[in-house]
Amino acid sequence: MTNPPSPSPDPRLCNADLAPASERKWGAYSIFALWMSDTHAISNYAFAASLFVLGLPPWEVFLSLLAGVCILQWMMNRMGHAGHRTGVPFPVLARASWGVYGANIPALLRAIMAVAWYGIQTWLASKALVLLAVQISPGLESLDTGGLLGQTRLGWISFLVMWGAQAVLLTRGMEFIRKVQDIATGPVVWIVMLALAAWLLVKAGGDISLTKSVTGLSAGEQFHESAVAVSLTVTTFLTLVLNYADFARFTPDHRAYRRGNLWGLPVNFTAFAVAAVLMTAGTVSVFGEAVSDPVEVIHRIDNPWVTVIGAISFMIATIGINVVANFVSPAYDFANLLPKYLDFKRGGMVTALLAIVVLPWKLYSSPVIIQYFLGGLGAFLGPMVAVLLTDYYLIRRGRIDVDALFSAERSGAYHFRRGFNPEAIVAFVPSATVSAVLALVPAFSDVAPFAWVFGLLLSGGIYYVRSAGRRQEGPLSEEVIPTLVRADGHEAAKAGLPDRPAPVQGG
Repeated sequence: MTNPPSPSPDPRLCNADLAPASERKWGAYSIFALWMSDTHAISNYAFAASLFVLGLPPWEVFLSLLAGVCILQWMMNRMGHAGHRTGVPFPVLARASWGVYGANIPALLRAIMAVAWYGIQTWLASKALVLLAVQISPGLESLDTGGLLGQTRLGWISFLVMWGAQAVLLTRGMEFIRKVQDIATGPVVWIVMLALAAWLLVKAGGDISLTKSVTGLSAGEQFHESAVAVSLTVTTFLTLVLNYADFARFTPDHRAYRRGNLWGLPVNFTAFAVAAVLMTAGTVSVFGEAVSDPVEVIHRIDNPWVTVIGAISFMIATIGINVVANFVSPAYDFANLLPKYLDFKRGGMVTALLAIVVLPWKLYSSPVIIQYFLGGLGAFLGPMVAVLLTDYYLIRRGRIDVDALFSAERSGAYHFRRGFNPEAIVAFVPSATVSAVLALVPAFSDVAPFAWVFGLLLSGGIYYVRSAGRRQEGPLSEEVIPTLVRADGHEAAKAGLPDRPAPVQGG
C-alpha cells in the first residue's frame, strides 16, 4: 500500500537540478578524486609550507595537519550521511532547518564567499598562464604592461582565457565534472609534485631534517602554532563541510563517501603536506632560503620544460579547486534562489560573471579587504554548519520529509513562519556576531583562529535548546529517504509509480 500522493513540487522551490538525485555514480574513487582536486592547490601547499617556515619542525606540521583533517573527515561523514539519504543539494537540505525560503540565507552567504574565491583562483591560474605564455613566446612580455583596472593587457587576456575555459568546462554539468576530476585535476598535480620533490631531494643530497625548527621556536610556541594549524585546517574546509551534500547526494551507498573521505582527507592531504614540507625544506639546502610558493620553485629551476609543465599543472590544479570549492555550491545556491529561472548551469554562469565584477586581483592584493570581508564571512560558517547538523542529528534524528522540502504550502513541514524558521535565525545571528568579533577585532587576535569553534558551539547550543520541544527519539536510519519528487519535476504518483526512492545507478 502506498502513501497518499504529495502535492506537486512548487516551481518556486524545484527544478531538475534541485530535485533528489536519480543517478548516483560518484563512487569512492570519485569522492577521493574530489578531495585531490580540492587539496592539491597552491594555497594549501603554501599553508603547509608556511608552518615549517614559521618554525614548526616537519613532524609537528604533519601531526597538526593530520589532526585537523581527521576532524574534517568526521564532519564530512556527518554531512555526507544527510546528503546521501535525502539526495538533495545543500540549499534544499537547509530548508529543513531554516525554512523553505529561509534556506536562502546560508545559501547566499556561502555563494558570496564562493564567488570571491572563484574569481581569486581564476586570477591565480591566469598568472601561471602569463608565465607560460612568456616562456613560450618571449615577445608577449611587451603586453605585460599598461592595462585597465589594475590588470596588464596580457593579464586581462590570460584571465579571460582561463575564465572562458572554465565556463565551458563547468557548465557541462555534474557528471562531466566528475569525469574530468577523476582523470585530470587530482592525479596530474601529484605527478608534478612528486617530480619536483625528487629533484629537490637529489639536489639537497638528502640533507633534509624532519625534526629541526628553522626559527628555533620554544616548546610553548610550537604548541600554540600547532593548535592554530589544527584549527585553520578545519576553517579552510568549512565551506565544503557546509555544502558537502552537493556531492554526497550522488553516492550509491554510505561506504562510497566514507571511503572516499578516508583516502582523500587523512591519507591524501597529509601525504600532500609531507611533499610540500619536504620540498620547502629542500629549498633551504638548494636555494639557501625557504621558498613556500611552488610556482617560485619552478621559476628558480630555470628550465623551460619545467616551467611549461609546472605552469600547466598548477593551472589544472586551480581549475580543480574552483570546480569543487567555488563553482558547484554557488551554482546550486543561485538556482535555489530562483529555481523557475535558474538551473545549475545558469547559476554557474551567474557565479562566473560575478567573479569578474568583483575584480579578484584587487581583493587578493588588499590584506584589509581579505581579512574583513572574507574573514568576516568565514566566521559565519561554524554557526551555519552547527544549525544543519544539530537539526539533522539531535532534533530530527534524520527524519526528513523530502517531498515537503519542495512544498510552499503554509501547512508544509518546513514552512515554519512565512517560510522562515525563527529558531535558526535566533541561533545564527548572535553566534555569527560573536564569531566575527573574535575573528576580526585585533584585541582577540590570540583566539581569532578558533573563532569558528565558539560560533559553532554557541549556535548549536542555542538551536538545540530552542528546538528541544520538537526533538525526536529513535535510531538513525541508513536508508535512502523515499520521495515522489523526480528530476523532471513531476510526481511519481502521476505515472502510477510506487512510493519509493528513484532507482540509483552505482559507479
